[in-house]
Amino acid sequence: MDFLNQFDFHLPDEQIARFPAKNRDESRLLIVNRANETFLEAPFFRDIRNWLRPGDVLVYNETKVSYRRVYLQVDSGRIHEAIFLETIDNDPSSWACILKNRAKLKLGEILSPVGFAEFQFVYEGKLDELSRLRSIRLVRDEDFEVFGTIPIPPYLKRKVIEEDKNRYQTIFAKKSGSVAAPTAGLHFTDSLRAELVQFGIEFVPVNLQVGYGTFRPLTAEQWHTKTLHKEKYEITEESSIRLNTAKKEGRRIIAIGTTSLRVLETVFDSQQQKYKVGVSQTDIFLSPGDNIQSVQGLITNFHLPKSSLLLLVSAFANSRLVMNSYQYALQNHFRFYSYGDSMFLF
Repeated sequence: MDFLNQFDFHLPDEQIARFPAKNRDESRLLIVNRANETFLEAPFFRDIRNWLRPGDVLVYNETKVSYRRVYLQVDSGRIHEAIFLETIDNDPSSWACILKNRAKLKLGEILSPVGFAEFQFVYEGKLDELSRLRSIRLVRDEDFEVFGTIPIPPYLKRKVIEEDKNRYQTIFAKKSGSVAAPTAGLHFTDSLRAELVQFGIEFVPVNLQVGYGTFRPLTAEQWHTKTLHKEKYEITEESSIRLNTAKKEGRRIIAIGTTSLRVLETVFDSQQQKYKVGVSQTDIFLSPGDNIQSVQGLITNFHLPKSSLLLLVSAFANSRLVMNSYQYALQNHFRFYSYGDSMFLF
């Protein structure tokens, strides 16, 4: 794991973007050219149109962030904050959760969302660092929208505000199931998308349900096995056809975000040079030395040090170039993480 030290950096607290830019497309943009190993700054994300070409395909993740942060109350009135990650053991009533202050809970204790006593959950113990809660009545994603709130990242170190309900969803958000936003997509506005379409840019959807593993530090086991947390993905036949057509015609395919790239690299058949249709899970771990063939460009944010996302970006581009661009961003006060500024690497 000493190898990871070259992907470490000190991030001043004030460069963590705790709130989004006033307008989505007004984040700053760093352009990174892999061919000549240079980077330059553009004032606003919307300036990306100057580096796109008619015929380019932008692949976006149409996942929607579910309202999976829930404040649960026990009979004594004590509150436990929980993030419902996913159902487990093929049981729709059994949930793996991040649960605060679980040491104060007894096995079998009942918890209910504050103000919604009709929904009840039973504490069934630990799942390593996670916890297991069982819902007494079946809970659907629409129910979380009633008693839950949007799970903004923990490093924002603040409570959710009304603005987050809109700004922590992309304009592409369609299918619920994620506990974190595909943040590169947060920079797009409807008007920018319309302008790019008019210019000749094609937008193609994929779906990856972003899990909480995206925030977790890498473990030695993940490093040695070259696998990450599993995330569900889907690429439809229509998307596959459109991507394969673009590939045959020699047009650039550009991933909007690491989540889209993770799907594309999972389904891309390098021998046949084709994108396969599929609904499955991926645990693919991309890091420097891997040959990424599924895309010719990547739009992304600035990620946590020593993270799997930073390693993925460094697999797509020269890791020295990526880390030099990060140093430039640090020295020039770019904003980092989910609500921060952006990069376009090609």
